[in-house]
Parts: sequence; structure tokens; C-alpha cells
Amino acid sequence: MDPTETKPGKLIGRILSVAIVMGALALGLVVVQRTGQFPRTDDSEILANFIGIAPQVEGPILRLNVQDNQLVKQGDLLFEIDDRPYRYALERAISEQATLEGQIEDERRKISALVSAVSVSEANIQGTEADITRSAAAVDQAGADVANAEQGVSRAQAEWAYANNSLHRIEPLLAKQFVTFDQLDRARTSEVTQAQALKQAESQLRLSQAGLQSTLAQQERSKAMLQQSQAQHEQAQNAVTTLEPLINQRGARTSAIETARYNLNNCRVYSPFTARVTNLTISEGAYSHIGQQVFTLIDSRTWWAVANFREGELQHITPGMPADVYVMSQPNVRFSGVVDGIGFGVTPDEDVIGRLTPGLPDVQRTLNWVHLASRYPVRVRVENPPPELFRVSESAVVVIRGR
Repeated sequence: MDPTETKPGKLIGRILSVAIVMGALALGLVVVQRTGQFPRTDDSEILANFIGIAPQVEGPILRLNVQDNQLVKQGDLLFEIDDRPYRYALERAISEQATLEGQIEDERRKISALVSAVSVSEANIQGTEADITRSAAAVDQAGADVANAEQGVSRAQAEWAYANNSLHRIEPLLAKQFVTFDQLDRARTSEVTQAQALKQAESQLRLSQAGLQSTLAQQERSKAMLQQSQAQHEQAQNAVTTLEPLINQRGARTSAIETARYNLNNCRVYSPFTARVTNLTISEGAYSHIGQQVFTLIDSRTWWAVANFREGELQHITPGMPADVYVMSQPNVRFSGVVDGIGFGVTPDEDVIGRLTPGLPDVQRTLNWVHLASRYPVRVRVENPPPELFRVSESAVVVIRGR
């Protein structure tokens, strides 16, 4: 072989080798720069919020209006529980409230009657007090009449005694003719008249004394009636009740009605948001219990890609950055997303810090030559995701596009 022909070939080979090495180095630098500027990971999954649908009342399920994996809208009826016991409870609560209102009205009428009785007893007391006042005046008048009658008796006795003495003095003088028969007759007539006047005065005295006794008895009767009226008034006042115990029950009866109505309304369970039904493993006729999950609803309004990035890449990621999301079911379709947040904590590695137990940390004596970087979850919210494509825990690739 001619030596002049091998030298150019070797030179070209060396140039190509150098070019390949330089190209590889340049490509590596570009990859490192792009990776640092636009972090990428395939360690990510699609997630969405989900809740377990559990009834707030118990009973057999009469109608089940959804199927497994069905898409439901907000406000759609999911299932119905037998509402007859709760409807009866509502009717009973309403009836008990109506009964309470009737008791309040009856008690109000009774109180009105008792208050009227109190007013009547007060009027009786006032009338009896007036009677006592009048009887006291009558007693004073009767006492005055008795005193006048006694004075009349005293005058009549004095006049009769005078007439009687005059008669006895004149009678012996008639025989001696010191007085005439007419004078004696007048003396006798005067004595008889005064005797009758004395009897009349005594009769008037007895009549006045009887009137006084009658008036005193009337006064005592009036006092007794006053005491009776006062006792009746006190009894009537004590009999007057208050509506407060019954009125205070209104709140409890109203609360019972609202609770019964609330339970009745909860017999029909509606979707709280647009969601996907999953994990439906029951049928109509199943008995639902309070707080026991019937099936699961996946909130299809918002989807996230939770990507696990190495801790060294987090410095290039901030909330609000745009991102690209790819799912394994459609790897050629790019979905736009926005970084919502970056995780600030993961479970500590026991091989590094040991187990955190009560007392002192349990650190194993191991020697690891290779320390893997920790990964922190970055939550990327997917914009306008198609509900029929995204599924919970679906594999995804996330690329952060930087600023």
C-alpha cells in the first residue's frame, strides 16, 4: 500500500473521532443544561380528589340510580333510602308540636279564668271592707241609740219617781182635806203616765241594745267574710300558673321537627360535584348504615400530576411555572399544566437517620457508599383535562418548562 494514501485516511479518522467526542460533549452539555432548566421525570402519577359516599341515615336502599364508572353531574340523584320511618317521625314531631300549641292555648284560657277569679276575689275583698266600714258606722250609731235610750230611761225613771213620790205625799192629805180629789186624781194620772213612759223608755233601750247586738254581729260577719275573701284571693293567686314551662318546650319541639325533616331529606343522596362513580359493589335492597361508605366518587373537575423530583432539581421549580404532562395511555398527546405546589416533607429514610422511637433514635451501623437523592412531590394541576382519559394512579411524565 502506498504510504501517501494512508496518511489522509488516518487524518480523516482522527478528525471524525475528535468531532464525535466534541459532539458528544456538546450534546452532554446541552442535555445537562436542558435538564437543569427544564426538569423532567417519569416518576409521576395522575391523582384527583375522591370521597367516600356514606349516608347520614340508615335503611334499605330502594333505588340505585348509578352504575360503576359512570360520570355523574353535580346534583344528580345517586340513590334513595326507604324514607317511611323518617316520614312517620316527621309527622309525629309535627303532631307533638301541634299538641304543645293546644296545651299552651288551653293553659292560656285557664290562666285567664284564674286571673278573672283573682279580680273577682279582689272585688269581694273591697266590697267586704266597705261592708265592715258601714257596719262600724252602724255600730257607732247603734251605740249612740243605746246611750240615748239609757238617758231616756234615766229621765223616765226620775219623772216616774217624782210622780210616784208626789202621789204618795198627796194621798194622806186627802183625808185631812188639805188637797182636793182632783189634785189627787191628777197626781195618780201623772204617776201612771210616767210609769208608762218609763216602760216605753225601757222598751226603747232594749230595742236599741238589740240593734247594737245585731250591728255587732253584722260587723263580725263582715270581718269573717273579709277573711274568707282574703283567703279566696290568696288561693286564686296561688292557682294562677305560668306558660313558661310549656313555652320553653317550643324550641325542643321545633328542633325535633327540623331534625326529622333533615333526616327525611337525607334519604335521597345527591352528587356534591361532577364526579366519576367507582368501587360500586352493592345493589338495590342493600341495607345502608350511617357513616358506612357505599361507593366512591372521584372529583373529575380537577386533576393533578404528582411528580417526584430529586431534591437537587427543586431549585429550578417554583409554583406557577408551566409544565407539560404526558400520560401513558396517550403518550403522544401533550397536556398543559401549572405547578401548584412543592412538597416540604417525605418520610425519613431509616437507613440514614435510623428509626425515631421513644427515648433515643435507633441508628443502624451501616456503611453506604452511594447516597441516593431524596425525591419530593411536585403537584402539577392539569388544565382542561378530558374526563374520559384521566384516571387515578395513571402513570405520567412531567416536564417543567421553567419561566
